[in-house]
Amino acid sequence: MNPDLSRLDRHLETLAVDGYLIDAAGSDATQRYLSGFDAPDPFVTCYTPSALSLLVSGLEFGRAKTESCADRISRPVEYNRRELVETYGPIEAAHRVTAAFLDDCGVESVAVPERFPVGAADGLREQGISVVVDTDDVLIDIRAVKTPTELEYIRETQQANEAAMAAAENAIQTATVDSDGRLVLAGDLLTSERLKTRIETTLLEHGCGLDETIVACGRQAADPHNRGSGPLAAGEPIIIDIFPRDKTTGYHSDMTRTFSKGDPSEKLATWYELTEKALSAALEAVEPGNTGADVHAAACEVYESAGLPTLRADPTTEVGFIHSTGHGVGLEVHERPRLHTEGGDLVAGQVLTVEPGLYDPTVGGVRIEDIVIVTEDGYENITAYPIELIVD
Repeated sequence: MNPDLSRLDRHLETLAVDGYLIDAAGSDATQRYLSGFDAPDPFVTCYTPSALSLLVSGLEFGRAKTESCADRISRPVEYNRRELVETYGPIEAAHRVTAAFLDDCGVESVAVPERFPVGAADGLREQGISVVVDTDDVLIDIRAVKTPTELEYIRETQQANEAAMAAAENAIQTATVDSDGRLVLAGDLLTSERLKTRIETTLLEHGCGLDETIVACGRQAADPHNRGSGPLAAGEPIIIDIFPRDKTTGYHSDMTRTFSKGDPSEKLATWYELTEKALSAALEAVEPGNTGADVHAAACEVYESAGLPTLRADPTTEVGFIHSTGHGVGLEVHERPRLHTEGGDLVAGQVLTVEPGLYDPTVGGVRIEDIVIVTEDGYENITAYPIELIVD
């Protein structure tokens, strides 16, 4: 992947420390990014401008040698862990092993992310290692600008996402409507749960997965993060928000569409049209030199001009546009930059979702979300899935 870590080198110099230390499992995005390794249990990564070193269990040692991007890989056994446990107990022994590992790395002082384990930090300090908390979390900003390889990973995940969305829309289209206005597929009610199963099965077939997805109908769609449950109904909004992770690369995608089986209410149709306009306005604001706040403002202005509430205009509102316009995507499904009132500068290579929406329990909800790459002169929309409300 070969990310540019020159900014991290300068940051370490500014902090006057020898290296950057992470103690976390591979599920931690910054750990995965810096080490290039994914392990289910915590391991230690030490970065210096001259080398990247890992301290992993014997169980992961062989795999780390072939899969990580480390220059040097060590095991606790190399630092007499068993004898240290007998003398000091397992907790202090772990700190002593890490301290000895850092000594081999030529490191006496480290910066650590804000979520670094406090016990590990205190233990290292007791062993004479200077530990400084990196309150800037510089690696999170570095991660926000993707390499060409990372961009390709996200494109691949988005292709799986679109296959899953197509499977969901096809089920809605194929379904019939019973006398109570509920959708029926293959003789049984089409529920949020059934549609999620179809989505997740399709993702698995494309090498992706996710713990949860959103299929929220009617009043449930008025809550942006309501996962949804129960039967789906005709003429009601069905918000489908899919945010899968590729099981091999670890990179996410994120996309939302809102569907109605048959004709929706006039108000819902109006809301959908406004949300399409808000999406277009927000996308037009995506370019280097603008900020996440600029993109958010563009979406808000469409809604506010139509007389609808937004959090920007009324921070207490519980209806209308009640969330930010989007967020970065990568090894985490929500990462920098943020598209909200305090959103920072946009930079070429960032990957963003743009997802305006409207919500009210009396109507339901509408959200449309595309995923785009910030380019040198604007953006590239890598979402090919059509935007269409009515499914017949």
